[in-house]
Amino acid sequence: MSRRPGILASTKYFFTDRDKLEPAVITILAGLFAIGAGVGLIFLVSKEPVQSTRNFLLGPVMRTYNFYYLLVVMVPLTFTGLAMCIIYSLKYMSLITDASFYFGAVVATAIGVKLALPAGLHPLVAMLAAGTAGGLIGTLPAILKIKWRANELVSSLMLNYIFFFTGSFIILYFLRDPSQTIFASLPFRKTFTLPRLVPNTQFHAGFLIALAFIVLVSLFLFRTRWGFEIRLTGANPKFAAYAGIPVASVAIYAHFIAGFIGGVGGAVEMSGLYRSFIWQMDPSYAMDGVIVAMLARKNPKFVPLSAFFLAWLRVGADFMSRRGDVAFEFITLLQGSIILILASDKIVNLFKARRVRRAALRAAPSAEAAR
Repeated sequence: MSRRPGILASTKYFFTDRDKLEPAVITILAGLFAIGAGVGLIFLVSKEPVQSTRNFLLGPVMRTYNFYYLLVVMVPLTFTGLAMCIIYSLKYMSLITDASFYFGAVVATAIGVKLALPAGLHPLVAMLAAGTAGGLIGTLPAILKIKWRANELVSSLMLNYIFFFTGSFIILYFLRDPSQTIFASLPFRKTFTLPRLVPNTQFHAGFLIALAFIVLVSLFLFRTRWGFEIRLTGANPKFAAYAGIPVASVAIYAHFIAGFIGGVGGAVEMSGLYRSFIWQMDPSYAMDGVIVAMLARKNPKFVPLSAFFLAWLRVGADFMSRRGDVAFEFITLLQGSIILILASDKIVNLFKARRVRRAALRAAPSAEAAR
């Protein structure tokens, strides 16, 4: 009997460390595969594949302006990635962050155009209002699922269309600039604009706000009771309910927080990068947030790395398309390959099954000897 604790201890160590390592390895391999697939595609379609590959891989650092633009691209990816981390921790498949982000930008536009507030306070008020609107929108799929068992993926996709067209209607009929021939709102007040961190670039203070949200969301998920309730509910809702956790309430406030983050992201994007609202189409940052959250393995601490990686691919593809003969849209293929790899649990399950068999074979002789 004395050997059994050693067997159990070694088995626990074997599972715990490998379970943490394998998803990280698979994530890295997915990123490398995407880069390799992109290079292969470039050599397949480009007349100057070497130069196009160089522009794709090194474009973000070939000019200082490009690197600062990469940091700017990271900002909305970070906000939507953090929002999706909370939703995925709850094991929901809602994509309502798209509506929260877009409508948050619309609310921020209304405040940036109509309200006269001091500099500093103006964007802050816009972020709070946009976050509140985004949070309320974010709760809708959770409420529909709890009350009527509606599939949150389907309901969130439908709601995204509703709030996209509602937001476009508000801009078109209440905030549109009649002097413009394109779809654009009236210009923002100067006090609404976030300051530039580096002169003559688009690198704005929204980057620092995104970093602050990374810290706040990490502390919230892993250092507070509410974050623990979200993670426990996502891991086993029946056990969470048995332990006295209000599962329905947890789902609703988790979606509110995720929507709040998305709404703030929309306000930061407006006040940091634009002078008026000019989105004729939904930017679909929530879809990018899905990739960011999947690459980060639902951990907010890794969102900066995954957002940086995806932003690198986007800026590199943009630089390559401007200087070569490969269309920017090829980045969509790379994103799709990343999702396919990360969404497939069979790869992780294959490693786990092999490890279980090996552990069982090791434990069998010891169990026979203990008898």
